[in-house]
Amino acid sequence: MDKKFNFKAIKKQFAERVRPEESIFRSENRSYVKYGEYNDFPNHLIDLYNNSSIHGTCVNAIIDGIVGEGLIAEQEFVLDRANPDETWNEVFHKLATDFKLFGGYAFEVVYNRNRTKVAAVYHIDFSWLRAKEMNYRGKVEGYYISDEWGDKYRYSNRTVPKEVPYLPVYNPTKAAEEPKQIYVYRPYSPGQKYYPLPDYVGALRVIDLDEEVDNFHLNNIKNGLAPSLSITTFTNADPDQRQQIEHMLREQYAGTDNAGSLLYMDLDDPANAPIITPIPQNGADGYYTTLSEITTQKILTAHRITSPMILGIKTAGQLGGREEVIDAYLLLVNTVIRPYQQTLLATIEEMLEMMYPEVGDITVGVQQLKLFSDGEEKADVVTSTEAEVGEDAQLEEKIETADRDAEADSNNDMFPI
Repeated sequence: MDKKFNFKAIKKQFAERVRPEESIFRSENRSYVKYGEYNDFPNHLIDLYNNSSIHGTCVNAIIDGIVGEGLIAEQEFVLDRANPDETWNEVFHKLATDFKLFGGYAFEVVYNRNRTKVAAVYHIDFSWLRAKEMNYRGKVEGYYISDEWGDKYRYSNRTVPKEVPYLPVYNPTKAAEEPKQIYVYRPYSPGQKYYPLPDYVGALRVIDLDEEVDNFHLNNIKNGLAPSLSITTFTNADPDQRQQIEHMLREQYAGTDNAGSLLYMDLDDPANAPIITPIPQNGADGYYTTLSEITTQKILTAHRITSPMILGIKTAGQLGGREEVIDAYLLLVNTVIRPYQQTLLATIEEMLEMMYPEVGDITVGVQQLKLFSDGEEKADVVTSTEAEVGEDAQLEEKIETADRDAEADSNNDMFPI
């Protein structure tokens, strides 16, 4: 009789959540756009942030760089109050965190009773937002806000309950009829109509891999007895006795606390001695070590961090150098941190001018350390329009001297003696 074989493709056992799927749930008046296949893409980003040590460190380092020493302004009183409970520095830190983690940020704008100016600004967690379907002009008119999207509205709910708050998008010309609005910053992302993507989106698979590698090692260590030894006994035990022997072995030898302990057995007859056979390792340790190094480098690259030494990570076999750290820091400040700062500062200045129209133009800056390539350090202030980056103190001094000489020559030409 001929044997028949049936073959079946085994599908991959992981969810594809690299990019949020923007599916629209339509209803008569409360349609919204899902943020991911199961409406939980922001929660996926939060999970990666909390469970990947390298990724979390990169995100925290860049957030700290964006926030610096805090906001400053010529009129200091304007930063004292963003809303009755928070200062602008507290709101600034939350906005910077959302900007880096999700690629965008949002806050509620509340107008005063006369609708003549903004009375308060409240940060809104970006993961709580779900966009309303665009109108015929391609504009998002408002957002629904809830912290339970992943629990209540993941699968079948096609309408948003009336108790879920809705805010129209920020538009000062409609302050009279819309006293509460939402300001959402979502930079352009190719292929994304409703939600932005974080700048590290290309490394989401690798970040997920980093989390799984750590999980693999943790479980391997917790169950350390199973893959390393094979123990064969000759007691012809019944199920209860076998369970008792297994429990005794695990209690005595399994786990990290019993590493290096002595294996001792007392038997009535040498013929009943168990056979203990070591199971050789298959080389997976070296494989996962190499894998860990690759994932670390890819994650750093996604965050545009050229040297892990900035984060306090020492690379084996690499000689540390002060010049390398300074150059890598300056590159990170130039290409990553300052653009984040300037975008946030421009938004904050716009809101402050709406809150204090009597003051006029308001310029806000971030105070932080300025590091030059020759090692000199001094305080620096970054504004929304000016982001001078330390390069070389001596070179900068020469440029300033040349600028002063050029200005003096220009004045002499205008007013000759």
